[in-house]
Amino acid sequence: MCSHYQTLKNRAKFEKEFRVKLPPYEGVYDVWPTYQALFVRRPREADAGDEAVPDREAMAGVFGLIPAWAKDDKFARRTFNARSETAASLPSFRDAWRKGHKCIIPADAIYEPDWRSGKAVATRIVRSDGGAMGLAGLWSGWKSPAGEWVLSFTMLTINADEHPLMRNFHKPGDEKRMVVILPDGCHDDWLTAPAERSMDFMRQFPAERMTAST
Repeated sequence: MCSHYQTLKNRAKFEKEFRVKLPPYEGVYDVWPTYQALFVRRPREADAGDEAVPDREAMAGVFGLIPAWAKDDKFARRTFNARSETAASLPSFRDAWRKGHKCIIPADAIYEPDWRSGKAVATRIVRSDGGAMGLAGLWSGWKSPAGEWVLSFTMLTINADEHPLMRNFHKPGDEKRMVVILPDGCHDDWLTAPAERSMDFMRQFPAERMTAST
């Protein structure tokens, strides 16, 4: 599970790599569950045929998906990752999955604990080519008891037991998991694909294109 990542600090790089215009938002660089950060989605009006509507938009949301039926925003503490194998059936994620509420989570780096020394060592993982990571996610909207509309998002994960790099993380005996890093050329495909094709994108990013450091 990935509970800590670094979003893109460079606004120009963010806008260029993900083809969005950023809102006047100053969020944190190091993101943990319940923190606010920017994610990229397809605008709700994108299919209306209005040429003034962009293909993508950047939105501020809570890291940790809050389903519409949640009683409070503390729900985000345990929904920052969604297992792709069960996202379509678990109550926390199934509405976002069924409605095709896909998003991309831009990141400079992700962090995972390396337990091979006997204790957790926080390890920073980046793309070897220095490019931005576009992580596959789901988003949702939630109306708070105070009447405030809150957006939130989660990262989709897949099994990594056999991944040459990501199998080294998390506690011994635990299933190894990794977030889905989308290839640069399929961002639009991910955002526009119908729900029944979502699993087609749940693939491991090549280990040789990733670098880990402590």
